[in-house]
Amino acid sequence: MGTQAPTATDIDEKLKRQKAIDDWLPISSSRNAKWWYSAFHNVTAMVGAGVLSLPYAMAQLGWGPGVTVLVLSWFITLYTLWQMVEMHEMVPGKRFDRYHELGQYAFGEKLGLYIVVPQQLIVEVGVNIVYMVTGGKSLQKFHDTVCSDCKKIKLTYFIMIFASVHFVLSHLPNLNSISGVSLAAAVMSLSYSTIAWAASAHKGVIENVDYGYKATTTPGTVFGFFNALGDVAFAYAGHNVVLEIQATIPSTPEKPSKGPMWRGVIVAYIVVALCYFPVALIGYWMFGNSVDDNILMTLEKPNWLIAMANMFVVIHVIGSYQIYAMPVFDMIETVMVKKLNFKPTTMLRFIVRNVYVAFTMFIGITFPFFGGLLGFFGGFAFAPTTYFLPCIMWLAIYKPRRFSLSWWCNYVCIVLGLCLMLLSPIGGLRSIILNAKSYDFYS
Repeated sequence: MGTQAPTATDIDEKLKRQKAIDDWLPISSSRNAKWWYSAFHNVTAMVGAGVLSLPYAMAQLGWGPGVTVLVLSWFITLYTLWQMVEMHEMVPGKRFDRYHELGQYAFGEKLGLYIVVPQQLIVEVGVNIVYMVTGGKSLQKFHDTVCSDCKKIKLTYFIMIFASVHFVLSHLPNLNSISGVSLAAAVMSLSYSTIAWAASAHKGVIENVDYGYKATTTPGTVFGFFNALGDVAFAYAGHNVVLEIQATIPSTPEKPSKGPMWRGVIVAYIVVALCYFPVALIGYWMFGNSVDDNILMTLEKPNWLIAMANMFVVIHVIGSYQIYAMPVFDMIETVMVKKLNFKPTTMLRFIVRNVYVAFTMFIGITFPFFGGLLGFFGGFAFAPTTYFLPCIMWLAIYKPRRFSLSWWCNYVCIVLGLCLMLLSPIGGLRSIILNAKSYDFYS
């Protein structure tokens, strides 16, 4: 090139290339979603299989703290979600389609990437691995429930069966094209939550029910408490894919995308409340502290109902896996095409996505006690991205007056989020250590 300035045609070429790449990437390629798409994408992303462990978390927290933490988390995450939706288009004519783009705007080019990307990757890849295990376990439970005399099959094979679905589904190009999968998943999450609490309520309060803490030692109680906090934080973690979902909604200066997106979020949050509160409260109320960490395990009869609920979990987890994998695919493909200058072809996409699915499957098979790891990672990555990263960005960008309402809200969220981030990994680490003692690889 030498020292000459780039000509207009060069710049046009470059912009054309950028646009072609943007049209090819999964997040920014199609922008014609309806507001109800955002509703069911959000439900699928939020209502994890984490809802089934809520009664157990309640048992470790007790009535007062349990209800407080559940309700507080609901409000805080709704508030931070509103901030994300607002910040998506606060610069006129520009849209922050990805979490890290917003981070770069708030903290600067380099720092923004270093703060946001590792956390987002831990969350999304972590969720994908957990869902591999959850899907495999639910399939196994389904198999054992339906046919109790059959030869037992190892969990490893069930995880492989579950992964086989994703080797096909992950080749859907973008978020809009998985909206069908996502709708099915959202309906399923409502269904199995309803089964969980309705079956508990039908069973009635068990004899000599005990609402005290299960652990007899003080450290046991305290660590249990911390771990339960991590469980709740995990249950409310849908923020990592919010901007990516909003990116699929069309936007004009007169009708910005935040209108339809916000409507979708409200609907999603009402559904979330309908899933979470009844399950947590009724499950704990009926079984007290004898509840398992998966409420479906506690309800053994009637067989057909439990088998059905497990199948629903499998379908829902399929949808969730795809929604969380999409931003990861987007990141990998962006790096491949923009930094390493690969041609944006179907072949590249085929290889990248298969390798990723195989990777999550392998890790899931190797460490199936991933639930404990989740409390651990949940604290490190879920708490920040959900509870306080949006608040810090909000403070960095809008700079509200000191001691004004907005300022107070943000600081309260940041302090609570920090507590979560520091406390829940401690509980998670302990349960990992207890699990790892009795574990042999590929058993």
